[in-house]
Parts: sequence; C-alpha cells; structure tokens
Amino acid sequence: MKTNRREFIKSSALASASVLVPGFLKSAAKNFSPKGYNGKSLVIIQLSGGNDGLNCLVPFRNDFYYESRPDIGLGEEDLIGITDHAAFNKNLEVLAQLFDGGNLSVINNVGYPNPNRSHFRSMDIWHSASDADKYVQSGWLGRYLDSTCSPGCSKPHLALEIDETLSLALKGENLKGLAFRSPETLHLLSSNPLLMKEGENNVSQNSMHPQVDYLHKTLAETTQSAEYIYQHSKIYKSKSAYPNHDFGKRMKLIAELIISNSETSVYYVSLAGFDTHVFQKGTQNRLLKVYSDAIKSFCNDLKSNNRFNDTLIMTFSEFGRRVKQNSSRGTDHGTANNIYVIGGKLSKPGMYNDLPDLKKLDNGDLIYNIDFRNVYATVLQKWLEINPDFILKKKFDALSFI
Repeated sequence: MKTNRREFIKSSALASASVLVPGFLKSAAKNFSPKGYNGKSLVIIQLSGGNDGLNCLVPFRNDFYYESRPDIGLGEEDLIGITDHAAFNKNLEVLAQLFDGGNLSVINNVGYPNPNRSHFRSMDIWHSASDADKYVQSGWLGRYLDSTCSPGCSKPHLALEIDETLSLALKGENLKGLAFRSPETLHLLSSNPLLMKEGENNVSQNSMHPQVDYLHKTLAETTQSAEYIYQHSKIYKSKSAYPNHDFGKRMKLIAELIISNSETSVYYVSLAGFDTHVFQKGTQNRLLKVYSDAIKSFCNDLKSNNRFNDTLIMTFSEFGRRVKQNSSRGTDHGTANNIYVIGGKLSKPGMYNDLPDLKKLDNGDLIYNIDFRNVYATVLQKWLEINPDFILKKKFDALSFI
C-alpha cells in the first residue's frame, strides 16, 4: 500500500522536531564544522517526584527526626557519618566520598516563597525560574541558550537533554536545546532520505511563507546538530565500569561527549520515581543507589580524563517531603530540600549552610532560607560566566559555593 507522504511525515517522531532540510540551507550544513568546546560543562540531574532530602542527609543526633519517623528513620547501620551531626544515607556512598575529598557542597533548605505542592507546577517553577504566581513559557537554561548566540546563530547541541522529550528548562524564548536518547538513532532518523526529499519539495512550495521557512531553518539546524553529536559520540568510548541500568548508560553518554570535547555547555538528565507516599524506605534506597553508582563511575571517568575540574554537577528535586511519615510508611509532598553540587573547583565544599531546624517548621514542613534562584544565579555568573539578571528576569545574588 502506498504511504501518504503527509501521514508519513506526521508519524515520524523526528520530523516534528528537526529533519526537513530545504535546499537553500544545504550550503550552511556543508560549512557546519564547529570547533571542539574546551570550556566548562554543566550537568543538571533532576530527581523527579520529590526526593526526600531528610532521608538522604540525616540529622542522626536529632531525637525529633526519629520521633517523626519511627518506621522510615535511618539508624546507625544505614548511615555514613560526615560530621558530628550529619550522615549520608549509606546508599549515597559516593556523596560521602566526594564530601570527604572536598568535591561536594551541600546546600540545605532550598526552596521558594509560597511553595506549590503539585509535581507539575513546582517543576515548572524550577524549570522557568519564575515566581510561584507567574507562568513563564521559557526555561532558565533555554534563556541562557538564547544569550549565547548572536542573531542568526543557532546550535541546539549547546544544551542537550538525554531523554525522549525536551524539558521546559531547556526551551528558550528564541532557541531550544535538543533532546535524544541515542546519538546513533538521532543520526539515523535525521538522515532519512524520504524526509530530506520532503523538505526540499516543501521549500519551493512554501518559500513565500516565513513561518514555514522558519520551521525548515529550525529543522536544518537540528539536523546539523544531530550530525555533530553523532561524530563526537564516536571520538571517545568509555571503558569505565558504569552500572548497566538506564541512568548509568545516560551518564556514560554525557561523560563521553564531555571527554570528546563537544562544545555542549549544558547537559540535562532525570531520574524518576521519588514520589514515595507508600513504603518509602525500600524504594528511595534503591533509587539512591542507582544515582550513587552512576555518579561514582561518571566522576571517576572525568577525573581519569582530566575533565573533572571543568565540570559542575548539580542535583535537585522539585520539592522535599514532610518531616513526619504518613500512615503508609511513606512521606507526603513537602517544601524545602537540599541541593548537591559536585565539582573539582568548589569555593566552599562541605556543608554550605546549617541543617534544617526540625523544631522550627511551617505547619509540619521545612522552612526554606535559600531561594533556588540564588543557586541558579551562582551557576550562571560564576560557572557559565554570564550576567544572571537577564536570564532570571530579576536580581538574585550569587552564593559562594563556586
């Protein structure tokens, strides 16, 4: 049966994103040979679902912690001590090692005013860096991407998400990052001759329509980025022993691109499953070990290839959990949480600020004292070396962890 071209294009996953290359852009594709980027890399790890930070970094000398969590509180056998009053969940062994080595800064009590308990809305707030009562359609890293190129310049591979879909965080007002899971699959789809031919057919028919031309330009740029990513993914193939799970494979790919000197400045990846309303202890511990094992391999890979000092890794979640466990031996949606920043050139490694005060709560929730946008401002100003005021749309003072 003959396939209708329009139906074929509509059904193609990549066609909606980026592969119809009009003829007038072919010359641009030929000249697209960016030099390797030797600057800094930022890796953002999102723990989706609302990770319980209080069972990650445990105030093990605080009686109220154990009174509030008689079933899910972590005892001495479950912990790795790092200070006289704080210990990491033993499944976060890599964080304890990085802490001892001066390569981890723990930022406690991070949140924002008038916190929202919806996963989707709170994540939108974190992604867009907006106030809780404002709705913004662009992300903070996307706006950073906007600022990196002069008019007419667009390289989606400067910000990559290793996933099927692109998060709001990487969508700018003018430019967007690129989401994919496999460089090989992305390259194969972008090289599909039927789609390429369709693009050439369409340009002659629609050359008088600016919106269509803009779409084709975007598709061409993404195709060029697909080629760039594919070529760089072949430069370095890690021999490090990464764990054989999905998150480990994605972290391995990021390491390979960084070590291959890709000019990508931002990498984004998520680990889901942290919405632990029921029987939290086993679920969270399993996920933390997945995270920890992958981060250990990732950091070792970067260190052995002299790229650790040029890479900053930031881990966050859209909110924390309530202090008291619920009746299902889990925890419900809370507010403030901790952020982990890993790197070889931290200005203030260790415990950046005090542990949460469990005797001073807001209706059972931790009280934030650091706005997450102060963390963003720090990363933008001191790591990505750009004025954060334009990106964040208001003034947030930088902190001193880098």
